[in-house]
Amino acid sequence: MMPGLKILPRPKAPSLPLMATEYVRSAGEFGALCWSWPALARAPLGDGQPVLVLPGLGTGDTLTVPLRSYLKRLGYPTYGWDLGVNIGPTQRISSGMRARLAEIHERHGRPVSLIGWSLGGIFARQLTRERPELVRQVITLGSPFKLTDHDQSNARFVYEVFRRFHVAELPVPLEAGEGPLPVPATSIYSRLDGIVSWRACLDDPSERAENIEVLGSHLGYGHNPAAMWAVADRLALPAGEWREFVPPWWLRAAFGAPRP
Repeated sequence: MMPGLKILPRPKAPSLPLMATEYVRSAGEFGALCWSWPALARAPLGDGQPVLVLPGLGTGDTLTVPLRSYLKRLGYPTYGWDLGVNIGPTQRISSGMRARLAEIHERHGRPVSLIGWSLGGIFARQLTRERPELVRQVITLGSPFKLTDHDQSNARFVYEVFRRFHVAELPVPLEAGEGPLPVPATSIYSRLDGIVSWRACLDDPSERAENIEVLGSHLGYGHNPAAMWAVADRLALPAGEWREFVPPWWLRAAFGAPRP
C-alpha cells in the first residue's frame, strides 16, 4: 500500500439494533414533526415548480402523504406516483412512472423536481438520465444509488421476493461509470439508517451535487423535520442557481456535520 493512502471501509448493511428500532424511531420523528410543524411552515419558498414524489420499496403514496402535504402548503403542486406499492421495476411501474413524469411536465409546461425515497430515489435518478429535459432537480431520501453489493441493504430480502415480477435488473454496482446527473442533485442520508448503508447513499460532490446528513431512521425520512426542511430549502433554489445547504439555527442539532 502506498504511504499515506487511506483505505475506506467497505460499506455494509446497517446493524441489527438499528434495523430493529426503525419503527420506534420513525414514530418519534413523527412526534417531532407535530410540534415543529409551525416552524417548518416558515421554510424558504420557491417558485411553485411541480414536484413528483416516488416511494420506497414495499411502500406507496400513503407513506409520502406528510411530505407531500407539507410541500403543497409551501405552494408546490405535488404529486404521488399513483402506481400502488413499489415492488421494483415491473412493467407497470417502469412504464407508469415515465408516463407520470411526462404527464406532470405537460400539465405545467415546466421541468419537474423529483423526490425519491430509497428505491424511489434510484428510479428518480434513472428517469433523470433518460429524460433530463423533463427534470429540474433530484432529491433522494436514503437512496443507495451507489450500492456496490446487495448485502449493503437489509431490504434485499424483500426485493428478492418481488424479483420474479421484474422486467429489468438493477445490476450492481449501481450507476457504474455513468458520471454525475445532468441536473442539480441532493442526497439526504442518515448514519442511523437501519435499512441501507449510509455510505451507499453518498453522491460525488460537485458544484451541483451535495450530501446532507440528518439524524433519523430510514422509515422516517418522509416526516423527519430536518429532512423536510432540507427538501424545502433545495426546492426554493431559483432555477439555474445553486448554493451550499445551511441548516437553520433552531434545527442545527438535527443535522450531521457537513461532508465534503
